[in-house]
Amino acid sequence: MQTIIDPLIKHLNSVILGKEHNIKLALACLFARGHLLIEDLPGMGKTTLAHSLTQAVGLDFQRIQFTSDLLPADILGASIYDKHSQSFHYQKGLLFKHVILADEINRASPKTQSALLEAMEEEQVTVDGTSYPLPHPFFVIATQNPISSSGTYPLPESQLDRFLMKISLGYPNSIAERALLDGRYLNNKSIFDKPLISLEQLLDIQDRVNTISVSDTLLDYLQKIIAATRDHPDFLVGLSPRGSLGLLRATKAWALLHGRNYATPEDVKAVLDAAVGHRIQSTHLIDTKQLLASLHTIPSVF
Repeated sequence: MQTIIDPLIKHLNSVILGKEHNIKLALACLFARGHLLIEDLPGMGKTTLAHSLTQAVGLDFQRIQFTSDLLPADILGASIYDKHSQSFHYQKGLLFKHVILADEINRASPKTQSALLEAMEEEQVTVDGTSYPLPHPFFVIATQNPISSSGTYPLPESQLDRFLMKISLGYPNSIAERALLDGRYLNNKSIFDKPLISLEQLLDIQDRVNTISVSDTLLDYLQKIIAATRDHPDFLVGLSPRGSLGLLRATKAWALLHGRNYATPEDVKAVLDAAVGHRIQSTHLIDTKQLLASLHTIPSVF
């Protein structure tokens, strides 16, 4: 398995410099059959990461630029009247690809954002009472600018909860930035003639995530974290059951990514911020980062 995964990580590291942990989180999200939200300032490499990941895996890809005038029918499709047959026929929208890059998702109206809810949860869309299955696997990578940016609409909790992980790339370190400035980075943006893994291999990896062993002690640790988000007075909104299952899947995927058939507390901590941070809300007395830091202090052995 590592002979498949390690070259994938190496390739992505050559495209997005100095962000190995975030790259591994993105891969773990894909392997866990989740969806990924990348929030950052413009120009940080959000779209580059999405393109590179899709290219390396070799899946069908559709980029949708979310704008204020984008309509739900543009995404889902619509019934079009055919005057020759005198009947309506469904015309597929933009979602019918393996990977959807929802670029700057929070620049679209809440009504258009909500068009993704059914697709992300059930891998299908419903138009005029008829459901149409989406390709399998179906992976949404959404990018968004910080809410403080002009022309943005905050994602509602129901939309955020559909994303298994939320990551932020941030500024490059000094070594990576020097490589950008002196031109060495340009040599690493080559396009591979063929994908690094096949669709069959990806589906096999996704199936193997479910086989990762989780001990009762680790489940106790997970439940302690989940309870802390719901019971602590500084948490305004705690982790939902969907979020709890998502944290477990992300933990298993991280273990598989590192060549193990069992999960550990270190796997939980590695994915905790990405899998939990966007699902919780804090009171005004403390910020979310501090709450996440408090979850890391929960002992893993009781």
